[in-house]
Amino acid sequence: MNYLILLPTVAALLLGAGASYQEFDDLSKLNRYSVVSALLVSATAFTVIFGMKGESVTLFTFNSLLTISFKVDGLGIIFAAIVSFLWPLAVIYATEYMKHEGKQKKFFTFYIATFGVTLAIAFAANMLTLYFCYECLTFITLPLVMHSMDNRALYAGKKYLIYSVGGASLAFVGMAVYARATGTVDFVYGGAADIPRNNSLLFAYFLMFMGFGVKAAVFPLHGWLPGASVAPTTVTALLHAVAVVNAGVFAIMRATYYLFGTEMLFGTWAQKAVMSVAVVTICFGSWMAVRSKHFKRRLAYSTVSQLSYMLLGVTIMTADGFTGGIMHMIYHALMKIVLFYTAGSVLYMTHKEYIRDVEGYAQKMPKTFFCFLISSLALIGVPPFAGFFSKFTVAKAARTMGGVLGYAGIAALMFSALFTAMYLLQIVVLAYVPHDDFDQSNLYAVKEAPKRMTMPMVVITAAMVILSLFSGRLYDFISVIANGGF
Repeated sequence: MNYLILLPTVAALLLGAGASYQEFDDLSKLNRYSVVSALLVSATAFTVIFGMKGESVTLFTFNSLLTISFKVDGLGIIFAAIVSFLWPLAVIYATEYMKHEGKQKKFFTFYIATFGVTLAIAFAANMLTLYFCYECLTFITLPLVMHSMDNRALYAGKKYLIYSVGGASLAFVGMAVYARATGTVDFVYGGAADIPRNNSLLFAYFLMFMGFGVKAAVFPLHGWLPGASVAPTTVTALLHAVAVVNAGVFAIMRATYYLFGTEMLFGTWAQKAVMSVAVVTICFGSWMAVRSKHFKRRLAYSTVSQLSYMLLGVTIMTADGFTGGIMHMIYHALMKIVLFYTAGSVLYMTHKEYIRDVEGYAQKMPKTFFCFLISSLALIGVPPFAGFFSKFTVAKAARTMGGVLGYAGIAALMFSALFTAMYLLQIVVLAYVPHDDFDQSNLYAVKEAPKRMTMPMVVITAAMVILSLFSGRLYDFISVIANGGF
């Protein structure tokens, strides 16, 4: 057993607590402490990712069936790498942005601790461990959602808690039914051996999909996510692009490919039901994003749609579909965090929250809106940017699957691509090409965000472009994982 697997999580929890209990003479010392803490946790996480593949550790043993165990495998490495790359950059952005929100000591305490809990989810070796860490993620992110503690934040926090705990309860019931039927909750690619195909187990899978699907914002259990946009942008960016929503998708990936197994699920009513949910959510999220006039809320509904791109790939239940789902999880995290950071920069610099207010802003915030432009094109799926490759892989898998649902999936992707272009390019055109009668004096007080906010955006955008150029190699690597390798 290698207890070093736990080091990133333990370090994050201790360093997060340290931010709360230490006395800092000024804000700059707290900011330095937070950035260094995030970098240390990220460094230990990458040490585990690159140096401990295949290692495992059991922390607690309740009985022969139930243990709290952790293991480093291919899918966990992907999720942990996304989180470990983005979190330090998010903390750098937050050191500047949180001047706008205040209560920085409380914020960084939970922000750094959340990093550790998310890594614990990535390295969970069985469903009980994942479920426990998943519940911890809800409670440790709740103070971040309610950061301002005004009426809107309290309402959003209550809604987030009810949805998340309710969804986790559904997942728990599904896990209990599975454990009773199979005698195990360990993650094994392909699922437990000789798992029976009966309606009780199929219903258990459906419960787990919908339960974990709350954090993945599947329709009609998506309502908490747009409401959570009242939180600071540094929170919503991580919630809507990296940690919480991807934890939901990640849990569904584990349940589908490492618990039940596609051989047992493929062609059943359960597959048809969850795939239908993904198709409906793709269309619904895109439609609601077009309708929304609030900047962050539009991006939140975009997240609702884009998460189900991943779930569509997962529910096709082929290796190619799984590959596309994983690819889109990586690319979406990079693209969407930049889009949210653009909204955050506008809010921080001008206190404007609505799309109509960004007219002409690209003239005064060129770095910010250039990053927004590149990320928008990528999310729409314009080749050769990243989103094209992941969406094409999912669409190809849907075409191979065929049937009514396969073609419905392709239609949903096409519908969403059109609407994604509408709701993102409207912002781009408004920022770059103001109306003829636009009053330039409206831009007098507008200026570029500070370097601590623009630098993370530039770095993440550059990383996304680089990954776009190497999408073929990334596909080859992920397809090994999707076929049970690593």
